[in-house]
Amino acid sequence: MGVRKSLIPAVLAAALSTFACVYIVLPEGLEDTSAGAGTVNAGWTGIATGVSESEPGVLHIDLTIRNDTGRWSTMRAADERPAELTLGDGTKTDCDTVLVGTGGHRLAPGFQVRGFTRSEAGEPVTQLIQVECEGAAPAAGSKLAIDYFYFLGEVDYYVEIEETNRESGTMEVNLDEVMTDLTYPVATPIDGVIQPAETEITALSDNVVKLVDLQRAEAGIQFTWENYNPFKFALKTHIGIPPVVGEDGIIYGIYQTLDIPPVPLTPALEKVQWTTEAPVPADVGGLYVLLSVESKKPRTYVNYALDITDK
Repeated sequence: MGVRKSLIPAVLAAALSTFACVYIVLPEGLEDTSAGAGTVNAGWTGIATGVSESEPGVLHIDLTIRNDTGRWSTMRAADERPAELTLGDGTKTDCDTVLVGTGGHRLAPGFQVRGFTRSEAGEPVTQLIQVECEGAAPAAGSKLAIDYFYFLGEVDYYVEIEETNRESGTMEVNLDEVMTDLTYPVATPIDGVIQPAETEITALSDNVVKLVDLQRAEAGIQFTWENYNPFKFALKTHIGIPPVVGEDGIIYGIYQTLDIPPVPLTPALEKVQWTTEAPVPADVGGLYVLLSVESKKPRTYVNYALDITDK
């Protein structure tokens, strides 16, 4: 599936006041940073990292999921649909606990994760990716099948709210092949996907967004972002609350629709700064920021992985 592109090659401008929000739609043909050169969409891959009984008669399967689509992508297990466990003798069992996905976030191609952050009673908690099957036990020759949905490339709010760009697949996991030595989050490096932390990113209306500072604390990381507005009208550039993913394979940050978090208005020909936070434990390193920047037209976002592994 290709990314839905409905770029309007006209200039959208109006004689608005200094505090108006004006957008210029950038022309087609700009580089799409969502894709890796020469990559093929093989969907999402599931890898068993642990198979045990969480309690007698309940098979527990820990999973890592890898983005093999060749594009930035978010995925989740199909709604209200059990996974299917097939034992070596052909017996099939439904697995009703299916906690598989990226927590709503786009993940870079070639990256893999084993968990994400969700909200519980208003607080961030880590959700490990897993499946549980009642009435089953570990057995040789077992396989797991998980139906899932995924969404590719740039984020177009008007498309994704209706899920008209939804793709589907079935993730098949061989439970005899348990991997305990995986490297996170980069499983397969893809040229051009990872950018230096200080990269200046061209956003909507030729605004420039960049990360200018980060501070680590026990409760997480505070990022300071800067927007420069070269245009003659004041406007905003939305980036949501960018999550990070680290060497422990967890995506830290609760997903919100990208233009809901407040950002300051940038006056014409000026710069403004604002901060976002990610709840990253102090002992987690090897971090990358999963950044989505409003680009090309309002409520459309291009994705970038910023390398902060040395921070």
